[in-house]
Amino acid sequence: MNTAGKLAAYGAAVVLVAAGAWAVGSAVGPFPGAAGVPEAEGPGHGGGHSDTVAATPHEPAGLASSKGGYTLTPVSTTLTAGRQQPFSFRVTGPDGHPVTAFDVSHDKRMHLIVVRRDLSGFQHVHPEMSGDGVWSVPLTVDDPGVYRAFADFVPTGGQGLTLGVDLFADGDAQRVEHQDSWADEVDGYRVQLSGDLVAGRSSEVTATVTKDGVPVTDLQPYLGAYGHLVALRSGDLAYLHVHPDGTPGDGRTQAGPDIGFGVEVPTGGAYRLFLDFQHDGEVRTAEFTVTVSDHAPRPTATPPSDDGGAGHGEPGHGH
Repeated sequence: MNTAGKLAAYGAAVVLVAAGAWAVGSAVGPFPGAAGVPEAEGPGHGGGHSDTVAATPHEPAGLASSKGGYTLTPVSTTLTAGRQQPFSFRVTGPDGHPVTAFDVSHDKRMHLIVVRRDLSGFQHVHPEMSGDGVWSVPLTVDDPGVYRAFADFVPTGGQGLTLGVDLFADGDAQRVEHQDSWADEVDGYRVQLSGDLVAGRSSEVTATVTKDGVPVTDLQPYLGAYGHLVALRSGDLAYLHVHPDGTPGDGRTQAGPDIGFGVEVPTGGAYRLFLDFQHDGEVRTAEFTVTVSDHAPRPTATPPSDDGGAGHGEPGHGH
């Protein structure tokens, strides 16, 4: 079968799987990844919430492509793994026309988060808008699978929204498993999380940045803060509310080594957290996997070992 035929067959299969997932999800209720609900299968297996159903008032962000009269519509939902290509989309408003007026939020008018449904391959990019309301950004996904794209924005005169759609990269998708880790190393930097994540309320979480064992005290502002944290729930990929503590230049917020956040965790279960921070003119991303209990805070973490990587600590909007 030629390439066009393969893509057509793949797209048809995705539509059938998505339609079946919507029907089953509507019948049984809770999203996968919530407390006591098994996770959806990895990329290519059709797990997750249907994009055609508008979010309910109490639904976490990012589970639907439409909310409050606003709809996220990609020009194409097909990606080619391993190749850079433009990704374009519109946001239409309650009148059905493309929205062209957006407020600046955290230094940008549009934040686009792209991650595979097994929560690997995280990217945080900032598209540019043309005069007709089409947003575009060069995008490369390394591996085949089903990806979730989150558009995080504030329409002028409206409330901040996070809308999500699924994107599809053809090929044999291999699921990535993530072990619990409250620490990560990236480019010689070590980032350690501390705090207690408790389901049902906002919890204080601190990321501490060191390099070669020395605290980093000259972090540079990125998107209006010394760190930008995205939190996603495993299974349905609910996009959680995260609020940075303080603002650079406010006279009280230090430029490291500690970066504080308030994280609103709605349920128990597994979560992936992605921290963007800037130092020496370069933005880096630290990744964490945490398990939250429905009833009790995470036990106090044991001191980090010298193996320098994942697995430290016990299981335990937008910006």
